[in-house]
Amino acid sequence: MPHSQTSAPRDGILKGRLARGASPWLLPTVATAAISLVRARRAPKLGVAAAVAVPTTALAAGMLWFFRDPEREISQGRVISPADGVVQSIMPWKDGRTRVAIFMSPLNVHVNRAPLAGTVTSVEHIPGGFVPAFNKESENNERVVWHFDTELGDIEMIQIAGAVARRIVPYVPQGTKVEQGERIGLIRFGSRVDIYLPEGVEVDVEVGQKTVAGVTRIDRG
Repeated sequence: MPHSQTSAPRDGILKGRLARGASPWLLPTVATAAISLVRARRAPKLGVAAAVAVPTTALAAGMLWFFRDPEREISQGRVISPADGVVQSIMPWKDGRTRVAIFMSPLNVHVNRAPLAGTVTSVEHIPGGFVPAFNKESENNERVVWHFDTELGDIEMIQIAGAVARRIVPYVPQGTKVEQGERIGLIRFGSRVDIYLPEGVEVDVEVGQKTVAGVTRIDRG
């Protein structure tokens, strides 16, 4: 029977680090918040400075949370989840594979991890739209298609941008050997990650189940 839920580890930003690729969003926000706080402290009676400091500081704090990249103790298993999120759909494919789609909300960790150990055989960026990731039409969104040569053969994984996530940042190029659970890329803000299990590999998650990248096992041993 599939596991009913997988609880997220207690590994907030204080026990981790910030995601690579967050700088273009994070640095301007933090700098603006710092400047507004300094101005507000120097002129405490100036209503405009204080009014700017509060929302910019809150936004900077939110960005730090969004781009957290906690350390994880990688689980054992043939295929582990590449993303934090919720299983949105499990769909048999025409070629015998099974697609597991994981929806990532803006509150999830946005760093994706290798589902298996192997060699990255291709990393292909495909331009597209930016409809919400929970929409069926999101399959035509901006995306990056990964292929891994693994002990199970070719494994395909797709990072799909959402309505807010306008940039996918791969961490490793074609030809790289990766370990299971290794960080391989970032999707900024909410989005979706699809993984295709080879024919004969049974799924051990269910729709609505929470997943944790590097921790939740996807296949049934």
